[in-house]
Amino acid sequence: MADAVKAPSTYRQEQARATRDRIAAAARALFAVDGYRMTSMAAIAQKAGVAERTVYTSFGAKREILSAICETWLEDAHARDIVAAAVVEPDPMATVRHAAHFLRSLFETGYDVMVLFDAAAAEDPKTRAMLRAKLAGRNHVQNLIVGSLADHLVTPLPAAGAIYRALAAVGIYQELVVESGWTIDDYEQWLVEELARQLLGRGRGPVHVPLQPTS
Repeated sequence: MADAVKAPSTYRQEQARATRDRIAAAARALFAVDGYRMTSMAAIAQKAGVAERTVYTSFGAKREILSAICETWLEDAHARDIVAAAVVEPDPMATVRHAAHFLRSLFETGYDVMVLFDAAAAEDPKTRAMLRAKLAGRNHVQNLIVGSLADHLVTPLPAAGAIYRALAAVGIYQELVVESGWTIDDYEQWLVEELARQLLGRGRGPVHVPLQPTS
């Protein structure tokens, strides 16, 4: 019977976590519409249905909300699981497929967050420092994936890492998927073919180009 009743501290912790999640979700929605700079803590509080002081108590600063949004995004994308699978995969083509799927999953679950990061980079020094740390972490992860291919690369490792980071650029996804109407499957398949071509020297034939929908 006692197990069915949660301790008060546990209940309060769950409430606090739920409040943080609600605030972060409200902030993400507002950032997508109004931009990072123009979204105030008061607006976030109003959308989340909490007092403004609750937002400050929960996060302290807007950049901390952005950091929490990033963590939720990575969880939703299963980013850590994909990377873990990629770096232990013995088949280089399977690793390339993991590498492509990693980017697909990041964009599919958080294109808005990646655009937001670019916009927030022009903010105050503490926000820029936080974003630089996030970027360094992302680069490290991408380098781990490429590094696991070291024995199979047809280009020097530093160049291979640069190629992967270049293909991960927001602008490429935006041009192909958002602007040109590629499906997310088209985008992932193109990444697989391009990474195999550039890093492994495989598949030198025609590049996958999706058929344009007929009107």
